[in-house]
Amino acid sequence: MRIGILGGTFNPPHLGHLICAQEAYLQLGLDRVTLIPARIPPHKPVEDEPGPEHRLELCRLAIHGDEERFAVSDAEIVREGPSYTVDTLEGLQSSAPDHELFLIVGGDIAAGLPNWHRPERVLSLATLAVAKRRGTSRAAVDEALRSLAGNERTRFFRMPRIAVSSTMLRDRVRAGQPIRYYVPDAVIGYIDQHRLYAGVGSVR
Repeated sequence: MRIGILGGTFNPPHLGHLICAQEAYLQLGLDRVTLIPARIPPHKPVEDEPGPEHRLELCRLAIHGDEERFAVSDAEIVREGPSYTVDTLEGLQSSAPDHELFLIVGGDIAAGLPNWHRPERVLSLATLAVAKRRGTSRAAVDEALRSLAGNERTRFFRMPRIAVSSTMLRDRVRAGQPIRYYVPDAVIGYIDQHRLYAGVGSVR
């Protein structure tokens, strides 16, 4: 099986994440895309952290009803210490060695791959699948990865510009503004129910 891996904090997950997963699924001919929320991102802290278990449940709610294409893994949530991608990929390869893995990232993330923990090992475990969008050109990504073994397997796919961010959504929740249409309804309900992000009222 061809499995896409989409990592992140998903704080909260939104339509930009889901559209990215869908476009990778379609354009790269994947069998499934798995969302893997990080417990402790190695490069930056989780802002306004509601707790990793909440973020995991938000991901599960975000894909509810579309489990034929999408899945959620708690691989990084249950693992202690920083959530290094290479550790996650090694675990996935060990548990399902017949799966072909595709690591889905944005262009800006791809350009920073040389600074990751064991980047060449990452590229040996998964094909890098880069979402093409404004901000970081394909040429910039190619140049950044040029010195890394395995970079020749990098694949690019088109991603529409979706001007939604988790930071923006948390700010709206704090201000008591609706986030409907930015996230699936089930995600809104969970944020409301648990009063995540210091919400001052309903965000429907």
